[in-house]
Amino acid sequence: MDIKVKKLFSFITLVAITSVLTIVVSGLRLPALSLPPADDIPEEILRTEIITAARSSVDGKPLTAAEYLEQQSRLSAVPPPKLDPKIRENIFLLRIRSALKSVFPFLNF
Repeated sequence: MDIKVKKLFSFITLVAITSVLTIVVSGLRLPALSLPPADDIPEEILRTEIITAARSSVDGKPLTAAEYLEQQSRLSAVPPPKLDPKIRENIFLLRIRSALKSVFPFLNF
């Protein structure tokens, strides 16, 4: 046989084997791997759940709903401490320096 005919024959054989394998594999009943476990609670039910426990925004300890509301009211009544203007300016300059270094990495400043 000619070399071109042999190559064509091998290509047709490869296509036929691939087609048969595809049909066989698609005919198998494989379990759906993307489904959640059966004991998993659906998101729709979790969205309707009323949350009665919270964590402190100060130290991360668990709080009841009443304690959380009391803590939030205390924190909103007292304004957060202000930074020294020199420190604020230094932080601002460091952020500008960081942004410039990401745009111009070859500059050393």
